[in-house]
Amino acid sequence: MGPLEIIYRDEHFVAINKPNGLLVHRTYIAAKEDIFAMQLLRDQLGQRVYTVHRLDRKTSGVLLFALSTEVAALLQETFVSKAIEKKYLAIVRGFFPGDMELDYPLTNDRGKKQNAQTRFKLIKTTEIPVPFGKHQTSRYSLIEAYPLTGRQHQIRKHCAHLNHPVIGDRPHGCNKQNRLFKERWGMTKMLLHAAQIKLNHPVTGTPLVIKADVPGEFNRVCSFLEFR
Repeated sequence: MGPLEIIYRDEHFVAINKPNGLLVHRTYIAAKEDIFAMQLLRDQLGQRVYTVHRLDRKTSGVLLFALSTEVAALLQETFVSKAIEKKYLAIVRGFFPGDMELDYPLTNDRGKKQNAQTRFKLIKTTEIPVPFGKHQTSRYSLIEAYPLTGRQHQIRKHCAHLNHPVIGDRPHGCNKQNRLFKERWGMTKMLLHAAQIKLNHPVTGTPLVIKADVPGEFNRVCSFLEFR
């Protein structure tokens, strides 16, 4: 793997555009893995870095790392206090119902039910002449998602609850759609991208907008799905 794409850096923290498929740090779930964003960035910068939030392994996009324990604590407080806005892009199955806010509790991996809210914005829809099941065409939507809470797999689970699962998502997505994308277009990535974070700088208070370009595979899918 080549060097990580650094999209913001100062003396206090760094933001990268995390590739799809890269773990943030070691976890008990992936104990056998030995390549992590935290380790790669540490070696690339030649100094210690500290995690302040996470992205799912299959999710690409903006990921922040502090350069000191003090700044890590400040950034973590920013996330906990919700003094931050995160924007995701996703391609989902079907015609999404439009701009909306979903308040639907989710159960974590320890069986605890937690409140969860996500705001959605419909960007574009498309209908292509590819038969699927009993339908003669296939419909998809490009959406923005703004998680107002920070639950595990929140956007993925909320999209699945709305019956508009994220393409390429396993296990919350549609296996038949995922198979279609793999067999017809050779596409196996999950089409969920952390496109932007807005926050006030944890030390200076300056408003920041940090953006991450979508991966090439995301753009390729937008092209063959004919989003206009």
